[in-house]
Amino acid sequence: MEVMQKNKQSEIAVRVSAVSIIGNIVLSALKILAGILSHSSALVSDGIHSASDLVSSVVVIIGVRLSAREEDADHPYGHERLECVASIVLSVLLLLTGCMIGYQAFENIISGETENFIQPGIFSVIAVILSILVKEAMYWYTRYYAVRIHSGALMADAWHHRSDSLSSFGALAGIIGARHGLQILDPIACLVICIFIIKTAYEIFRDAVNQMVDKACDMETEKHIRDCILKQEGVISIDLLKTRTFANRIYVDLEISADGQMSLAEAHEIAHQIHDSVEQEFQDVKHIMIHVNPAQKTES
Repeated sequence: MEVMQKNKQSEIAVRVSAVSIIGNIVLSALKILAGILSHSSALVSDGIHSASDLVSSVVVIIGVRLSAREEDADHPYGHERLECVASIVLSVLLLLTGCMIGYQAFENIISGETENFIQPGIFSVIAVILSILVKEAMYWYTRYYAVRIHSGALMADAWHHRSDSLSSFGALAGIIGARHGLQILDPIACLVICIFIIKTAYEIFRDAVNQMVDKACDMETEKHIRDCILKQEGVISIDLLKTRTFANRIYVDLEISADGQMSLAEAHEIAHQIHDSVEQEFQDVKHIMIHVNPAQKTES
């Protein structure tokens, strides 16, 4: 059942990434061509940013495919963390793209080449507005499926689209400024784009690392898990509850107190009931390890 679910999630992620690839090919070609024809370095930089999304979508496909593989002797806990690796690769690609754009813009400002800029044409304005609308739509489309299948790599790709959309606002400001005689705004817009890209890269990297190092799940989810456990028949109290996020899944370590006079079979039945209830109610929980302690007797 779990294997079928993984395969279905993998197919959705690949389909969404394929849409991203097609959209980015069209957008990057349009922006780079419009930037060259309209003499806008900001739009060319924005086009390069869109082109980098092509690589990120391919990385997402590879990461999701690998993470969906079944457990084996060498990887008894599965391959989910490979999706975190894909997210880290995405963040590095974003960082390199941002640094490259920022370096070129800084060079243009320092060298004074802005004085030789040709006023960007109206086509560049149309191209960047179209880019903003398309990339924002791609963000919401990718984010929807990332939430639906709980994919960190796909969510990283969605934020890549959002960073492209936001950076296009910087390109638009630079182009409009250059068209009104403020040529310096064009390379300054490139620097703004650089900042957006680097910020997004950092956030993607931070989230991926948090999952790699077994960070606890959020307090609200942990509280709901605790409430679910306490509702089960035979549970007197919770002695220990620890959670850890393993890529996009949650693992739970639990110790409960139960009547010390009950049989081993009865204690096992309580643990089994808790296991099934938690995994059914919380789809992100992949496994829960339960230890049953005898409840401490209170003196009358």
